[in-house]
Amino acid sequence: MKIKANLLLAALALGLAGTGAHSQILELDLSGMVSRTENAVYAEIVDRKLFRIDHPIDGPELYFTTLTLRGESLYDGTSITTKVTFPGGYDPETGEGVWNSEAPIPDDIRIGNRIVAFYKWIDNMGGDVQGNVLYAAHGGLFRTTTSPSGTVVLGRGEGYAIGTNVKLENLRSQIAQARQIKKQ
Repeated sequence: MKIKANLLLAALALGLAGTGAHSQILELDLSGMVSRTENAVYAEIVDRKLFRIDHPIDGPELYFTTLTLRGESLYDGTSITTKVTFPGGYDPETGEGVWNSEAPIPDDIRIGNRIVAFYKWIDNMGGDVQGNVLYAAHGGLFRTTTSPSGTVVLGRGEGYAIGTNVKLENLRSQIAQARQIKKQ
């Protein structure tokens, strides 16, 4: 009888969990990304730290990666050094971490890379970790390259805030327009 009761409770818990656990993938154009974030930076990755949280409610072995970014705000042009965190990450030297399909790939988050990152403050991204979260996971981080005509932000394709390659100067203008729309 005890086994049947445990099975019934487990089935009920699974059924209830399923009712509110609908995932949704958002396609964010640049205006949508700007309206949902607190800042975007064009910055160099100057540090990367993987850390682990063992949480009594959310569970053990929650891994997060924090990037320290030094550059300029694309929202107001000020110089900025900030930390941006995302769930997941892996340290090949220690073998610690967890692969997360939504996290940026290792090549995107190398120290020394110059990137564009959109972020927003979150009070609890899991395990009571609070901070600036990389918005839309890997969808909020864009690599850059330098060309003879200036810095180019590499687009990620349709459905991303930056779908096609764009000069950084043009992106600044597009972000300013999106922020103006957000204020209205």
